[in-house]
Amino acid sequence: MIVERPALERRVLASIEAGRIPVLLGGCGTGRTSLLLRLSRMLGLDRSQYLDFSACATTPERCLSAIVAASRVRPAGDWPGERPASARAAFDSMLAFFDRAVAPDGGPPTFLVDEILDLRTFESFPGLRHVQKETTARLAASPSRFVLASRFTARTHRLLRDAPARFEVIHVPALAAAEVVSLALLFDGGRREWATQMAPAVAAITNGRAAYVHLLIEAMAALGPVIDPVAALAALLAPGGRLTARCRESYEFRLHRARGYGALKAILGILAEDEPLTLTEISQHLYRTPGSTKDYLSWLEDVDLITVQNKRYAFEDPLLRLYVRLHGRAVPPTDDDVVREVHAYAQARLPRASDRESEPVMAAAERPPDPDRTSGIIEID
Repeated sequence: MIVERPALERRVLASIEAGRIPVLLGGCGTGRTSLLLRLSRMLGLDRSQYLDFSACATTPERCLSAIVAASRVRPAGDWPGERPASARAAFDSMLAFFDRAVAPDGGPPTFLVDEILDLRTFESFPGLRHVQKETTARLAASPSRFVLASRFTARTHRLLRDAPARFEVIHVPALAAAEVVSLALLFDGGRREWATQMAPAVAAITNGRAAYVHLLIEAMAALGPVIDPVAALAALLAPGGRLTARCRESYEFRLHRARGYGALKAILGILAEDEPLTLTEISQHLYRTPGSTKDYLSWLEDVDLITVQNKRYAFEDPLLRLYVRLHGRAVPPTDDDVVREVHAYAQARLPRASDRESEPVMAAAERPPDPDRTSGIIEID
């Protein structure tokens, strides 16, 4: 199920209409792909094309072939069908395909490119050492329109640091309680009171991450009229739980995209036990020098697993920290372990009763858009 996010969707569409290239950034499960697919329908399926580079960015030749075969948006005239003579030629042909594509009315189409940084896989081929910078320069000058997305925030900011001014970074915000209500009503449109009552707690304990919200609402809906998000979270984080599998996927994916796999897991285990910690504190727990520990921490920051504020390091995703506390050990957690850890986590994050009474939750259609929730825009100058 894909929840509507009108304020965010309008912000992206306005960016496109202004001639900019919106770049959507958000971690695993924040809803980037869902947003791209919804935008494609809003723009018109004959005028736009969604492309998943995490799946098709293998070799330049096969990537080109996959795009040509899948795209509904085609270049004007006949597209040459001959096989590219080299990896470099295939890459150039892919960019030419984007440049020459036209919508049915002759106007520019919109390509919605998911996981744009996965083009980095091409850099191991001859003549493509700087493929990411070449791509951003070419897209910035292209007559076609683009929306780009990536789960790697730090790496994307670094890539766009010296990019043309056409790119506009938009951080996908967490779901607000009103948006949680809208998603809950997709499960059962007749239970508005239930959706409204449980939304603040769900938004709080999931940190508004769309994939977590979806799983928690689905589990709660199966429980019937009882509103118990903590019990549902405990069930989802059991050794065979669906949220356990979702967190493991994100955890392993990011670690495999970083350097120093074993040491990085050790640091995440240390931070799962206690956070935030300073560099010195982490190095002492790790039994490594501050210099080598600093390198490990920078690699974790590079894949957005940790964040640093006032020289103290912590998990970027609090629920992922809970997953590591439970499952980053030599033996699986017992039922008592899961209940104890989930209860402590939830109690620290659940809104107080006074807060819930002072600010009732409205349905998304009833609450005016909050500009602060979509103002996370960074203009790349």
